[in-house]
Amino acid sequence: MQHILIATDGSDSSLEAIDFGLELARAEHAEATIIHVTRPIEWAVYPFGPLDAIPNEAPAIAEDDALRSALACAAEKGVVAHPVSVLGDPVAEVPAYAERMHADLIVIGSRGLGGVTSALLGSVSKGILKHAERPVLVVPAAHAVAHA
Repeated sequence: MQHILIATDGSDSSLEAIDFGLELARAEHAEATIIHVTRPIEWAVYPFGPLDAIPNEAPAIAEDDALRSALACAAEKGVVAHPVSVLGDPVAEVPAYAERMHADLIVIGSRGLGGVTSALLGSVSKGILKHAERPVLVVPAAHAVAHA
C-alpha cells in the first residue's frame, strides 16, 4: 500500500477515520491525502433584497479547520499528508479523486445513524461505498460501536 485517501468533514466520526487512516499509513509506510469536500451554497437571501447566487469555491487549505486539524494529527504521527480542498458532493468527489490519484484505499468515517435516520437523511459513507471503484474502509463512530 503506497497511498491512502482519507476523507474528513470535521465531525467526530471523521476525526476517528483520520486517526485510523494515519495509523494505517504509518504502519504501511504510505503517504496520505486528506480530502475535505465542501458542499456548495448556491443562493443567499438578503434581508432587503432578492435572492442572489453566490460564487462558490472550495475553502483555502489555510482556512479549512478540518484539514488543518488533520494535518496537525499527521505531523504528530510522522506521516506525510497532502491536503485537498474540493467543492462539490462528497459522494461523487471522494471516489473521483481516489481514481485520479490511484489511491490504494479510501478511509471514511461513519456517524452510525442507523437504518431509518440514514434512509431519511442519506449516508455519505454508504454513497461512497456504492460509487467507489477503489477499496473503501469505513471507520464506525466510537459511540455507534459502544451501542452495537
